[in-house]
Amino acid sequence: MAKNNKIEQASTIYPRFFQPSLLALAVSSCLMAPAFAQESNSNDDEVKLERIEVTARRTVENLQTVPVAVTSLGEEELAQRGIDNITSVQQYSPNTTLQVSRGTNSTLTAYIRGIGQQDPLWGFEPGVGIYIDDVYMARPQGAALDVYDVERIEVLRGPQGTLYGRNTIGGAVKYVTKELTGDTAFAVRGTIGTDNQQDFKVSGQVGLTDNLFISGAIASFNRDGFGTYLNTGADNYDKDVQSGRVSVQWNAADNFSVRFSADKTVDKSNSKGGFRLTPSLLVPNQPLTDSVYDSYTSMPADNKVDTEGQSLTLTWDLNDNWTVKSVTARRKGVTDTNIDFDSTPLQSLDVPAFYEDEQTSQELQLLFSGDKFKMASGLYYYTGEACGAFGTVIVAGAGVTVENGGCVDTDSIAAYAQGTYELTDKLSLTAGGRYTKDDKDATLDRRLYLGYKGPRDAAAPGTLLQVQTDFSGSESFSHFSPRVGAEYQYSNDLMYYVSYTDGFKSGGFDMRAVEIVNPNATDPYQEETVDTYEFGIKSEWLDQRLRMNAAVFHSSYEDMQVTVQRAVGNNVASQVLNAASADINGAEVEALFAATRDLEITAIVGYIDASFNKVEFFDPVSQAVVDVSNVWGFANTPELTATLASRYTVETDFGSLVFNANLAYRGATQIFEVPSVLDYGGYTLINAGVNWYSNDGFWDVSLQGKNLGDKQARIAGYNFALLAGEQTITGYYIDPRTVSLTVGYRF
Repeated sequence: MAKNNKIEQASTIYPRFFQPSLLALAVSSCLMAPAFAQESNSNDDEVKLERIEVTARRTVENLQTVPVAVTSLGEEELAQRGIDNITSVQQYSPNTTLQVSRGTNSTLTAYIRGIGQQDPLWGFEPGVGIYIDDVYMARPQGAALDVYDVERIEVLRGPQGTLYGRNTIGGAVKYVTKELTGDTAFAVRGTIGTDNQQDFKVSGQVGLTDNLFISGAIASFNRDGFGTYLNTGADNYDKDVQSGRVSVQWNAADNFSVRFSADKTVDKSNSKGGFRLTPSLLVPNQPLTDSVYDSYTSMPADNKVDTEGQSLTLTWDLNDNWTVKSVTARRKGVTDTNIDFDSTPLQSLDVPAFYEDEQTSQELQLLFSGDKFKMASGLYYYTGEACGAFGTVIVAGAGVTVENGGCVDTDSIAAYAQGTYELTDKLSLTAGGRYTKDDKDATLDRRLYLGYKGPRDAAAPGTLLQVQTDFSGSESFSHFSPRVGAEYQYSNDLMYYVSYTDGFKSGGFDMRAVEIVNPNATDPYQEETVDTYEFGIKSEWLDQRLRMNAAVFHSSYEDMQVTVQRAVGNNVASQVLNAASADINGAEVEALFAATRDLEITAIVGYIDASFNKVEFFDPVSQAVVDVSNVWGFANTPELTATLASRYTVETDFGSLVFNANLAYRGATQIFEVPSVLDYGGYTLINAGVNWYSNDGFWDVSLQGKNLGDKQARIAGYNFALLAGEQTITGYYIDPRTVSLTVGYRF
C-alpha cells in the first residue's frame, strides 16, 4: 500500500486522535499540568522517594547500597513513560546505546561506555550481555525485546565479568519478568496509533493450589511501515511481532521451589530498506527526496526471526544463611531474511541470509548472607552452535554471486566467587574473580559463482568460478577476571565506593574471511580485555527527597577486536584483528528529585572521552600494515548523552492523572570506527504522555507521543566506498513522530 494511501486511511480511522492539535495538547498538558491540580492534600515534609531493588550482585538489594553503576526501571515507570521496547531504555541510562540494527526490526546493537559489537554476524559475540532473568542471550537477533509481563529492566554499566561472565565487557542489560505470587491477577491492554499501530497484550497468573502457581502472557505488535519500497509497494519500517511467555512455579517445601519458564517470539516484519545517500550510476533519481523511510529493492521483503527459550530454576534455602540455586536453560533462534544493500531495483548487492543458533547452559549458584559477610559463587557451563549462510549478488546484470557459509561451535566453562566483608559498621571490602575457558571450532566455505546462487538453494544454477575460502579450525581462549573494591557507608544516606574490574570478550574466527585476498584472514583473533577503575557515590539528600548517584571511571581497553571490511575489486575483504588499544574516561550522574508529593524531576547526564592509542591492521588494498589511530573514533558512542524528565500527578474526583515529559539528547555519533558521511550530528527527542488511572484501580488510559518534534536522525548504515563500480552508502533512521492511545484493564 502506498504511503499516502495509508495516511489517508489512518486519518479516516482515527480522525480525532492523531491531528497536530492533539500533539500540541499532549505537550502543553505535561508542561502546564500544575495548573490543573486541585489543592494539595499532602505535606511536602512527608515526601520520600521509593526504595528501588536490583539484582546486580545476583541477590535482591537496595539500589543505594550496591557499589555498581546501575539503572533500574520498574513496570509502572516503563508504562508511564511509554517505553514499549528495550531500546527506549537508552534515554534513561547514561553512556548507553540500545538501538535496532541496520536492515532489521529485532536485532539489537548495544554499547555501554564505548564498548559493544557493531556487527550482528553469526560467530561474532556481543560486548554487552543481554539476560532474560538469569539466562544469557548469546546472539543479538531477537534481543531488541518488546516490553510486556516485565517486573523491571536493569542496565549494569561497566565490566560485569566476575558475576556475569564473558562478553559483558561493556556491561549487562537484564530483562526481569514478573514474579509468581499465587495471587489471582489479570491484565489486558490494547493500543492504537499512527501508521495503523495495533498492539494487544494480555497477562495473568493464578494459584492452582496453595503451592502451585501458573502465569502466562501473550502480546502482538503490529504497525504499517513508516515508508514503502517504491517499486514493489511493500511496507518499509513496518512491525509484525507475536510473542508469548508461560511460567509455572511449585513451592515443594518452605525452603525449596521449582520454576519452569518458556517464551517464544516470531517477528515477521519486513526487512528494512536503507535510504541511499549516494547517486547510482545505473538507476536515476537517487538519492530520493521525499522520505528517508522510502527505498527501492530487487528482492522480496520477506523476513522472519523466530526465537524461543526454556529455563528450569531450582532454589533451595539450606538455612537462614545459605542458598543453592540451579538454572538450566536452552535457547534457539532462526533468522531468514533478505537485505538489499544498495537499495536499488537492480540485482546488485542483494544478500539473502540465513542464521541459526542454539545454546544450552547450566549454572549452579551458591549464595551466602551473614551479618558481616555476603558472597555469590557458582559454576557455569555453556555450549552453543551458531551457523549461517548468505549469498551476495555483487555485479548487476552479470549474475556473479558470492556464497558464504559456516558454523562456530562453542563450549565454555567458568567458576566464580565474589564476597563482601564488613570490616566496620561503615567500611566494607569486596573481592572476587571468575575463570573462564572457551573452546571454539569453526568451519567456513566461501565460493564465487557465475549466475545467481542463494544460500539455501543447492539446486540453483551457477558455475563455480573460484573457491575463495575453505577452512576449518579450532582454538581455546581462557581468562581470569578479578574485581576488588571498597565501600564506605558514611551515613544512612551516603555511600562512597571505589573499584577495579577486569572484563573480557572471547576471541573467535571471522565468518567472512577471504583467504585469496588475505591469507591470514582465517587466523583466530584473540580475546579483548578492559581494565576499569571507578569511583562512585550513592546518595540521598533533603530527608530522602533527592537521590543523586554518580560515577567517574577510567578504562584501559586492550587487544580490541577490530572488524574491517574493504572493497577490493568486486570483492569485499573482511578481517578481524586484535589491532587496537584505547583509553576511555567518563562520568555519569543520575538524579531524581521529589519536588513535592506530586512532582518528580529526573536529570541524567553521561560523558565519555574515548580515544584510540593504536590501530594497526592489514590493508588488503595496499598490502601493508597501517596505523590509523589518528583517524579512527569510537562507534555508537556519543560524547554526551542527557535526559531531563518530569512526572506530575494530579488527584481528581474521577481518578488520578500522571503527566510525563522528557527531553533526551544524544551527541554527534560515528556509525563505524572510520569517519564517513553516515555519521550524524547531535539531536534532541521530545516525548510526552498522560496516564489516567481509575479510582477503583481497574482501568487505565495512556496517551503517548514520541519524537514529537519529528526529528530525523541516522543511527546505522552500510558503507561500500567502491564496489561493483559504484559508491554505495545507505542509512537507517530513528522512528518518526508517533502517537498512541492505550486502554488497559486489570484486577
